Amino acid sequence: MNTKTENKFVYYLNNSMYINVTNLCTNNCVFCIRTLSDTVAGANLKLDNENISSEQIIEEIKDSSLSVNEIVFCGYGEPLIKLDIVKDVANFIKQNYPEMPVRINTNGHANLIHKRNIVPELAGIIDKISVSLNAENAELYKELTDCRFDSQIAYTGVKDFITECVNQGIDTTATVVNGFGNYNINVEKCAEIVESLGVKFKIREWLDEGYK
Repeated sequence: MNTKTENKFVYYLNNSMYINVTNLCTNNCVFCIRTLSDTVAGANLKLDNENISSEQIIEEIKDSSLSVNEIVFCGYGEPLIKLDIVKDVANFIKQNYPEMPVRINTNGHANLIHKRNIVPELAGIIDKISVSLNAENAELYKELTDCRFDSQIAYTGVKDFITECVNQGIDTTATVVNGFGNYNINVEKCAEIVESLGVKFKIREWLDEGYK
């Protein structure tokens, strides 16, 4: 499998291809592993600049190994900030590798960022989406994420985004990070919220050394 570290956008982890489209994010999470290292699995995810085109990423995908189980938009930033790039690249994948599952890992702020419901634009090109719920209420969410939006607007926005994903038939999972510092997330309450939203729930354990 191609794991060359000179790649700018593509890297591999756990038999999946990951695509790092931006270092921009509307959150500054206390547990984000980008504060630990510039690299994930030997790949440097710090971009030289944000002047990225869909064509650059597509060319790198063409030059990379596709002996993977899925392709995931996830890196050191919020991928849906670069919505047009994500759509272009996902369309390329679906047209050329139609059996390949495509997933996005997101903070769920896309509708707030773009000031419209963007989820219908993902239907048909994104198979799965993993959304960071992070906490059981808006106050703890703000404390954990230091998001640029008002705490209640952000937290409600994330839950609304999850609902929109369900409405579009996208396989949706809501996640929380457990075990970071002295933050006490009520996992049981989070699970109840997720159940009420009708999606799957995943607890991600804090990686104190990131991904080696």
